[in-house]
Amino acid sequence: MALSVGTSAPGFTAQDSEGNPVSLSDFAGKTVVLYFYPKDDTPGCTREAQGFRDSYTEYQNKDAVILGVSTDDCTSHQLFKQKYELPFTLVADPDKSITKAYDVDGGGYAKRVTYVINGTGVTKLAAGAAGTGTFTAAVTGLTTATGYSFKAYAINSEGTSYSSVATFTTPSTVTTLSALTL
Repeated sequence: MALSVGTSAPGFTAQDSEGNPVSLSDFAGKTVVLYFYPKDDTPGCTREAQGFRDSYTEYQNKDAVILGVSTDDCTSHQLFKQKYELPFTLVADPDKSITKAYDVDGGGYAKRVTYVINGTGVTKLAAGAAGTGTFTAAVTGLTTATGYSFKAYAINSEGTSYSSVATFTTPSTVTTLSALTL
């Protein structure tokens, strides 16, 4: 079970794709989109990373930071990041300490879960599996005035479908889900 909305996000320090230290506390005061994924350069994980890449400017405009975490090592992350021109930070978690702290350990890999963490370190959204053969991926449309608004995408297990399926809105502690027309 992933962390609940309203939970304090566990702090961590690990290495990015270049071997530099990165800590959650480095981003205090900013919204952090912390997404966990199973493995670099696999079809589904590539689609998910490309979704974040393609929406990167939108996140920057909202002063939000994207951090991708998997149990792959720094070298694997560096190759993945270069191959797909990913502009955001990938965090290496080969010892699974971060995936365990965020309760997304899939037994040898990280489960596909995305957390949105506010500037004070509190989880505002936790999105994970969307059903058999699909998963939620990129979240876009971040707003900061009255809460957060996110768009989720479903991708089939082969990583071939990329469709807008739902919008999550989280004013204060209430989370609502409204379906969009595909």
